[in-house]
Amino acid sequence: MTSFSASRTALILIDLQKGIVSHQLAPYTGGTIVERSKTLAARFRAAGAPVILVNVAFAPDFADALHTPVDLPFAPPPGGFAPDWTDLAEGLAQPGDLHVTKRQWGAFYGTDLDLQLRRRGITTVVIGGIATNLGVESTARAAHEHGYAVVLAEDITSTFSEEMQRFAYDCIFPRLGRVTTSTAIELAS
Repeated sequence: MTSFSASRTALILIDLQKGIVSHQLAPYTGGTIVERSKTLAARFRAAGAPVILVNVAFAPDFADALHTPVDLPFAPPPGGFAPDWTDLAEGLAQPGDLHVTKRQWGAFYGTDLDLQLRRRGITTVVIGGIATNLGVESTARAAHEHGYAVVLAEDITSTFSEEMQRFAYDCIFPRLGRVTTSTAIELAS
């Protein structure tokens, strides 16, 4: 078990929304990630630690999406996303949770996430969500660069292949913080 101060630790869950959890993922399904995240979030709430739910959303015309020159650009589906694409997975949000909407991979840039964490005296962030190599990794990198102690719970993250997941957890995340599982996280008062 790894113990963290409930008053100094927040749980950040990335993109556990209807339009993303339905993707083909590995090594865990979106449904598995949501259920495990609900369990960990309940433990955070019971300990009085903040739960921050992050989703990604865009204007109907996608004018607020990044439009930088890249080899594999963002391509919204013809006709746009389904109306509930940005809605959080059923039963995830609870009263008192903080909600952050981002318009790119990471949850720090262009949002008030850092402000919300600092005003609450948070020094450690536990991060989970989808996709490991996109939103989760981008948020973990920014958290590390902002001086937060970063904890990545492998069993509440998933991506597009087991190889991508393994690379993140073997090569990238140990350099950004501590790697654990959701069941090994303990919150102390």
